Amino acid sequence: MSNPTATRDHAAEDPAFRADTLADSVVLLLVWTVAQRLIGFCRAILFCRWLDPAVLGQWDMALGFLMLAAPVSVLALSSSFGRYVEYYRRRRQLRTLLVRTAVATGLLACASVTVIASAPRWFSRLIFGTPDEIGLVWLLAGSLLAVVAYHYFVNLLNALRNVRLISAMQVVNSLAFAGLGILLVWSWRATAASAIVAFGAASAISAAFGLGWLVRRWELLPGDGPPPPHRELWSKLVPFAASVWLASLLANLFELADRYMIVHYLPGTAEQALAQAGNYHTSRVLPLLLVSVASLLSPVITPHLTHDWEQGRRDRVSMRLNLYLKLLCTAMSVGAVAILLAAPLLFDIVFQGKFSGGLAVLPGTLTYCVWFGTSMVAQNYLWCAEKARLGSLALLAGLSVNVGLSLLLLPSLGLKGAPIAAGAAHLVALVLILGFSRRLGFRSDPGTWIVLSVPVVFWLGPWATMAVLIAIVFEAISTNRILTAEEKGHLLQAWLRYRQRFLTTAAWWRSSSRGRAPGK
Repeated sequence: MSNPTATRDHAAEDPAFRADTLADSVVLLLVWTVAQRLIGFCRAILFCRWLDPAVLGQWDMALGFLMLAAPVSVLALSSSFGRYVEYYRRRRQLRTLLVRTAVATGLLACASVTVIASAPRWFSRLIFGTPDEIGLVWLLAGSLLAVVAYHYFVNLLNALRNVRLISAMQVVNSLAFAGLGILLVWSWRATAASAIVAFGAASAISAAFGLGWLVRRWELLPGDGPPPPHRELWSKLVPFAASVWLASLLANLFELADRYMIVHYLPGTAEQALAQAGNYHTSRVLPLLLVSVASLLSPVITPHLTHDWEQGRRDRVSMRLNLYLKLLCTAMSVGAVAILLAAPLLFDIVFQGKFSGGLAVLPGTLTYCVWFGTSMVAQNYLWCAEKARLGSLALLAGLSVNVGLSLLLLPSLGLKGAPIAAGAAHLVALVLILGFSRRLGFRSDPGTWIVLSVPVVFWLGPWATMAVLIAIVFEAISTNRILTAEEKGHLLQAWLRYRQRFLTTAAWWRSSSRGRAPGK
């Protein structure tokens, strides 16, 4: 008689589960992210060239609202997939999990859209600082359904560790948004409405892509186990999802707070405030490329760390997470140097000098974006320990710092006060996340803290930052203070493995080329 709770690994025998390894996931993710973000970058550049500062500010606030409302409106149910898909897969109950969460997500999303559409003036004032943008609110309400569906499939594919498919889905989303957005802004109207319609349509197209995959694979998904009682399933999912929901709410408020404070508390009219939000948006165009890498990397890492955690390898979780934090922060800091060097060309020529305020606050924006991205990955330890509420507490503390400092600095420093407040807030949150993780068994080392302190130097300019990074790399190679001997061993093994793959592929290609040569 089969045991539904057996812990044997079905990944090898279930065709639906051809999960990528963690190393492969990271490499594939980075390759696809480059392609995806290049598409998004080109679209953002054209938006900045074609849209007025106030209109760009409207679009920035609209996008921030959708990113906040999508997980919050459905109680972040699908975010629990990263933690519990493996649990229910092993018990042959995955189809039951997906059906029940899909129904609940759909009902919650429809209820949220109804609430938004029934109070458009209130939401217009909340989002845009004026009650007159009712039409944009209705467009946001319609787009919300598509964004929720898209996030559902993103979370599912992340949990299944199918990086190839999720990367393809995200590239489809980027291509659709860029194509539709550029077409509508150029040929219809250069307003935020065009961008909102394009974003909603792109999310719907991407969600349809994910739905098509799920329909084709449905019969292959484990579902022959006895369905768990509703009370048992929801008592497991809801507490975890509630913690993630709160974390998602706070994280999105955290990410939106600086722009919200600009729109509502910067001195001047609503239109002037939106124009400054447009300036702030341009300062984030390049830094958000760095954050996007972390936002995609974090959920990919979660199932692998969870696997180690469930096997009782807690020391391995600490070691791997430390290494990821060091590599991620170093890579993002290198990217920040490149951005600082390219910024004058971007703002003066590509943006046609329209957004000088954005150039002035760019170092501060880069600082908080690097810490923000690092925090996303650092929270994985709390998620593995099922203590996501501690991450929420850290974000709440950071959010309080952000709001308090913004109220103090915006009237006196103007737009420059926003990234200073945001930087202090993200640093507080990151330190608290690592502190809470340490109480639960996470062991950081001095090298981690040295690397995490690099963004402070961004304010001194690209050359000073480059000098600091060179010193850190030299120290990492010559001593064990930045990278431990064990971490160097893992990096060396990964390098040798991928080098061998490259050599094997190159040899096969040369052999194939000779076989196709004339006369052979």
